[in-house]
Amino acid sequence: MPPRKSRKKAAAATGLTVSEISAAKPPKEIADLADRVAADGGAVLGTYRDPYGGGWLLLVALPIEKVEPTPYQRELSETHADRLAGVIPKVGRFLDPVILTRHADGYWTPNGMHRLMAMRRLGARSIVGLLAPEPEIAFRILALNTEKAHNLKDKSLEVVRMARGLSEDALMKKRSENDWAFEFEEPAYLTIGLCYEKNGRFAGGAYLPVVKRCEEFSDEPIGKSLEARAERAQMLLQLDEEVGKVVQRLKDAGFASPYLKPFVIARINPLRFVRAAKPGQKAPRAQFDATIGKMLESAKKFDAGKVRASDLASAGGAPAAED
Repeated sequence: MPPRKSRKKAAAATGLTVSEISAAKPPKEIADLADRVAADGGAVLGTYRDPYGGGWLLLVALPIEKVEPTPYQRELSETHADRLAGVIPKVGRFLDPVILTRHADGYWTPNGMHRLMAMRRLGARSIVGLLAPEPEIAFRILALNTEKAHNLKDKSLEVVRMARGLSEDALMKKRSENDWAFEFEEPAYLTIGLCYEKNGRFAGGAYLPVVKRCEEFSDEPIGKSLEARAERAQMLLQLDEEVGKVVQRLKDAGFASPYLKPFVIARINPLRFVRAAKPGQKAPRAQFDATIGKMLESAKKFDAGKVRASDLASAGGAPAAED
């Protein structure tokens, strides 16, 4: 007799009832925000409380020129925007409101850049969106954005732009990097993002496993932590330059494998001898400066003449993407 499948326990009821979503009177700050929308040439189509968390939201229509993507997020995908611009007329409706937060000069959308640009290309005069009153919600939403999947370059650039934006905000800059761990997701993204800003073809995917084992979020204010990460990024770029020289020597010796860069990085990585943590255990963090410093010295001393074809064949794995 086959074993009985265990049934998942149903989640306990949570959030607001239908009547609670719309029954309460909006607080003064929400009424003030509605007045700002009107002053900006927009219209409030509805005001309600979120059914899950209970926070207030406004469904608004705004002149399309008042809305911009946040300055922190990834670059626009022209292909994706063009595809949306082709789909919206076929449906005949704009059925997916963008998410909005207000700032001093207008409105930002942390989730809706491609929909916004598609509507602009179609000549739309207005756009509908859900306006959240808390400005920090923009950073939280960027961390959860699934409108178009990120590659490492997109993600790390977005994270470092968020960090820089926070460091320039009078209210946010006093908070530590660690306070934004959810929004940033992974401390290595900050350092690698700074590398991509200096070199758009930086092979971040090849270095990410090493950097992840050396990085953790800082308790320093976000501006100060970015200064420290800029120094680390410079070390990584210097390492990448030396690794590039080794790769060129290998090519000159007749090697023509797409795995040359990850092969070299693996050979000079001192952490390859350090046993990874078991499931459920937290791995000790390696020192970034010490680890990258050792790799830099190893790259400078790398003897391409000692590499055999069988060494590369056994390396396996995917080539280092240029992201």
